[in-house]
Parts: sequence; C-alpha cells; structure tokens
Amino acid sequence: MEKLNPKDPVPLHIQLRNKIEGLINEGHYRNKIPSERQLMDEYEVSRSTVREAVAHLVREGIVEKIHGKGTFISSKAIQDWLGSLTSTTETIRKMGMEPGAKLVTHGVVNPPDDIVEATGLKIAYFIKRVRYANDIPLAIEVQYYPVEIGSKLAELDIDKGTLFDLMEENLGIQFAEAEQLITSGFLSAEDAELLEVPDSFNVLNTERKLIDHSGKLLEYYVASFRSDMYSFRMKLSKKNS
Repeated sequence: MEKLNPKDPVPLHIQLRNKIEGLINEGHYRNKIPSERQLMDEYEVSRSTVREAVAHLVREGIVEKIHGKGTFISSKAIQDWLGSLTSTTETIRKMGMEPGAKLVTHGVVNPPDDIVEATGLKIAYFIKRVRYANDIPLAIEVQYYPVEIGSKLAELDIDKGTLFDLMEENLGIQFAEAEQLITSGFLSAEDAELLEVPDSFNVLNTERKLIDHSGKLLEYYVASFRSDMYSFRMKLSKKNS
C-alpha cells in the first residue's frame, strides 16, 4: 500500500482520508474499514491523524462508527460522481456491491408532454426497470429512445443487461455528452411498491439527456433513487482569473 507523504503540503489526515475513500470506491474495503491500530501501522501515522481522517469520513456520510464493532462503510456509499458519464451498473460495482436489474415494461409509447418537450420525440421506445444493489431495490429507471434505437435494444438482454454497454458494444453507438438535472421528490404508489419504500419516502430524481457527436438525441433517462442509499457528488475547482 502506498504510504503518505509527510512533505506534501496537504495535511496527513486529509491524505489518509483521501486514501481510505479511494479504497472504498475501488471496492478494496467492502463492508468496514481497518481498525485505528491497523491504519496507524499500515500508514505509519499517529492515532490522532487516524481519528481526524475517520472523523472527516463520518461527517461526510461515507462511513459510520458502531460502538464496539468498528467503522463500517455507510449504506449510502453508492456515489455517482457528477462530471463523468457512467452507468448505474458501473457505479454500483465500483462501490463493491453487486448490481442487478428487473424489467418492468417496455414498448413503443406516446410520451407525456414534458418528455416530448424535452426530447422532441412524439413517439418513443420506452424501457422501465428496477435497479438493485446487493439485491436491495435502489432505483426506478425509465429510458426513452428514438424508436429505431429502442427497437434494436429490445432484441437484446434489456432485462438484466447494462443499456450503456448494449448501445456501445452491440449497436455501435458512440456517446458524446450528457446534460443532467437532479431534484428531490416522491414516488407514485406503484413505484413505491416496486422500490419497497413508503409513498412518503423522499427520493432523488435525475433526468439526463444523452446525445451523440452530431447533437442527435440517443436517450432520455429519468430515474428515482433511494435517498438513503444513493448520493451525487461533484468536484469543483476555482479558475485563476
């Protein structure tokens, strides 16, 4: 394991905090992180450095301490990094959990007015699935495609497969960029039952428009994530004037 650098201007406890989070994201730590003594020995740092690093992670909701048992990776540790275009499957797998999916319905539809306004699609191919992490319902995902793309996808494994991968690898479609909007809200009674949560449960809603290099719409994605299991994170940087 790479050691910390005492000559680095970044404080040791921040270096250690970043190391631990990186190992969580890579799936190296899957349930809990090492004890204080193990971290002290592994990184050759003091107990106070370890405690400060872990305290940062606790405040950020990445880990949680359980008295007498240790420090466990939070159930909300599935983090979608904004600024990078990744599938839900890839995000879940990076967090050391097993992704899954269950097809609810699919077919050609006349989308609701707000989808027509957002996409320009008066007729679309519609796919609705429940997404799972370690067999726990995580999200309701709905995707709208131009009929030509959706019909070809429907011939593939849309029940369990990763739609990103199916589009790229099987259909040869290349993504260019996406716009994403995140809000909070509530589920319909039907979707709450699928997600196994109460109707009053607050969810994180995300809408994403995926386009190709010519600006053509490839997919319009609408999802509702359990707010107790999923979070969005982004890195910001200050531009020098």
